[in-house]
Amino acid sequence: MTDQITRSRPLAALRAMIDAIDRDVLMLFARRMAIVGEVAGYKRENAKRIRDLTRERQVLGDRTKRAERLGLPGGTIESIFRLVLVASRDYQASLRAEVPLEIEPRTVAIIGGRGGMGRRLAEMFGDLGHPVMTTDVDTPLSNVEAAKAADVVVVSVPIAKTEEVIREVGPHVRPDALLMDVTSVKTGPVEAMMEATEASVVGTHPMFGPGVHTLSGQRVVMVKGRGDAWYDWVKSMLEARGLVVTETTADRHDEAMAIVQVLNHFHTQVLGLALSRMGTPLEETLQFTSPAYLLEMYVTARHFAQAPSLYAEIEMRNPKNEAVMKAFSDAAAELSEIVASRDRERFDGVFREVRDYFGEFTDEALDQSRFLIDRLIELTAGRSGAGATGD
Repeated sequence: MTDQITRSRPLAALRAMIDAIDRDVLMLFARRMAIVGEVAGYKRENAKRIRDLTRERQVLGDRTKRAERLGLPGGTIESIFRLVLVASRDYQASLRAEVPLEIEPRTVAIIGGRGGMGRRLAEMFGDLGHPVMTTDVDTPLSNVEAAKAADVVVVSVPIAKTEEVIREVGPHVRPDALLMDVTSVKTGPVEAMMEATEASVVGTHPMFGPGVHTLSGQRVVMVKGRGDAWYDWVKSMLEARGLVVTETTADRHDEAMAIVQVLNHFHTQVLGLALSRMGTPLEETLQFTSPAYLLEMYVTARHFAQAPSLYAEIEMRNPKNEAVMKAFSDAAAELSEIVASRDRERFDGVFREVRDYFGEFTDEALDQSRFLIDRLIELTAGRSGAGATGD
């Protein structure tokens, strides 16, 4: 009996079949999002929050188990559905699912509205149903004219200009209105707003850049200056757009930013400066890169691709900057001496000290970093050396 030789179908035919299936998947995703739109309507009518963590855990657990029963990689399917849930939350927010039905539109003026963050804020308030006007250095509408006409005046200008602009517009903001800023330092701007106006005052700091793909899940810090009603309004608007609000004081904010921004940026800048001065071409190092090193290089290159003025103002104007830079320099000097002397006992002791500081966060860090590294490898598989082993 002659063995039958099974021949593969032509590659072009197989790819055409895959394309057809992908189109079906997209149609199903569109149907899913249409139902999400109905969910948003229900939540708005019944004053329900957009995010339901219990429901999300159920969805992720169910889809992962079903995928594994079908012979699919559970981790990959979980990652896909995490992105689906992000898109779902963002869509619900765009449909104003958390905006009360009886919300009164407020006229919002964005001072610096043609900058990156100003445009993002104008889009956000517009999505929430509020009329928005913007001013900038080249707009016919002046800052003072906008401040007089608006219910909410948002100062979104470079840090170096913030207090100057606050003093310019503050006296013209109506006493029954709101003056707020979005600066990455808070003590000086909040004090300036309190002195410049009789209106309500709220300080905010969006912990993200204007180029983020979604506002859903992004964090913003709020500092109360004056006026409970307006403070509550701002908080409700931010949460309605899917943002996570952290409430604090101006001093506490600046202390935290000395670590989250100043120390972090300083570390990145030291790394970048050291690399550039060592003289080894970057591409040569990337031939031997581990995923962790590649991730570090992406962060560093991204940092230096942006305007130096932004980082200079963040670092130089933070009132706590000297303390954190000294802590960094002291730690670097200590580690340098330990490594140079090959003192394994002290080296191990430093590891234990830092591990104890991070505590249970290390477990989360291991899980999340594995996820990020897996995604990074998927995205950079075409780069020579990017898939090298190691951590």
